[in-house]
Amino acid sequence: MSASINIKNVTKTFETMTALDDVSIDIKAGEFVTLVGTSGCGKSTLLRILSGLETVTDGEVTCDEKPIKGTNANRIMVFQEHTLLPFLSIRKNIAFALKGTKLYKTEKKNIDHWLSLAGLTEFANKYPHQLSGGMRQRAALVRALAVQPEVLMLDEPLGALDNFTRMTLQDELLKLWQEQNNTIIMVTHDVDEAVYLSQKIIVMTPRPGRIKEALEVSMSYPRNHADSEFIELRTTILKNLNYAKEVKEQYEEYSI
Repeated sequence: MSASINIKNVTKTFETMTALDDVSIDIKAGEFVTLVGTSGCGKSTLLRILSGLETVTDGEVTCDEKPIKGTNANRIMVFQEHTLLPFLSIRKNIAFALKGTKLYKTEKKNIDHWLSLAGLTEFANKYPHQLSGGMRQRAALVRALAVQPEVLMLDEPLGALDNFTRMTLQDELLKLWQEQNNTIIMVTHDVDEAVYLSQKIIVMTPRPGRIKEALEVSMSYPRNHADSEFIELRTTILKNLNYAKEVKEQYEEYSI
């Protein structure tokens, strides 16, 4: 299940500060889109608007052509912190999420399926504090996916993890997305992560947040960080973010 998202001329102002200015993005149903940009460019604010946690000051946001007003189980947000309930086991965390929807009676039998997809079968009855950071984040992802949202919004969900765990979870996320075909909108500060995961990359400017460029990614999955097309796109994004000097220095270092 998936849904299209249309963001049209959106502006968001907090008192005297403009976080977003005239932002327009069209996101197809089932598309994996990543927002990249420096801190303070309004990426997380845009996600909160799409989830219904914030309202726009001006402009319009729609999901399948219907105005977004408030939160909805069809649009789920996963934060950098896992937000699992500490007093429930991993299995019961997933069950609790299902109970908040109409899916519990039909989908409770599939909890084992979600645990298996996340590689958490043997940890089903463990509590969040008994798991590693990577396992907790996997649990948070499958808890969100278990309720079958049409749109999944990810606010830097892998940002606090070590590099090896992060790369593993990137592959897990791709597998889960391909399994369920949700629309995914993800915020990340990691350009390599954006190129590795996305079908479309939105590059945003510093405050006020505006769209600098929308880049379509035509590479097939799985992707190789060492491919020339991967490196070229990564370089394009870094230049858009005004890191051209750093890119040049990296190439000079590799050529020594």
